Amino acid sequence: MLAEIFGIDGVIVLVVVLAVLFGSSQIPRLARSLGSAKREFKAGLDEPGPTHELTADRAGKPPAA
Repeated sequence: MLAEIFGIDGVIVLVVVLAVLFGSSQIPRLARSLGSAKREFKAGLDEPGPTHELTADRAGKPPAA
């Protein structure tokens, strides 16, 4: 996916910059945390939440103190 956007040269430069900024030992930890954040975000999208009707009803009312 990144290769389609930036090309192979851009991906190589991106990897080198990440290695310099974060250090080679931190990159796997960073990738794991991004993966877990993505999973949590998708799980949050799948959970049922308040409907738009409920939030529209509360929009005109001041917050309870």
